Amino acid sequence: MSTPAYLPALGRLLIALIFVMSGLSKIAAPANTMAYIQSAGAPFAPAAFAIAVLVELGGGLALLLGFQTRLAATMLAIFTLAAAVLFHNNMADQNQMIHFLKNIAITGGLLQVVASGAGAFSLDNRRKSVPVPA
Repeated sequence: MSTPAYLPALGRLLIALIFVMSGLSKIAAPANTMAYIQSAGAPFAPAAFAIAVLVELGGGLALLLGFQTRLAATMLAIFTLAAAVLFHNNMADQNQMIHFLKNIAITGGLLQVVASGAGAFSLDNRRKSVPVPA
């Protein structure tokens, strides 16, 4: 039995949604985001804020569209793992442990995308199927 061609696109959509929404929420409240970054002890809050927005929004949209999918998924996996370690490391707090494990699970899903690629419904696949003029 073969896998339906739409499943990779649906998976990318569901994973990308958390990143796009998070990036947009950071843009909507930059001061709150930078305060949270500082409260976690991370240095250079304005630079960390800019990187977070770029990775979440840019990487999330790239993942959603299936553009440079393996690269986008790799960057998002590294970002998500770093966020788990830096911001959700208090395992004595059950809520933080749940956030940590959620980030680990998302990282696992992103690594699956890295391994399998974008799938049929993606800009990556469209670029492969367009003939190059001689």
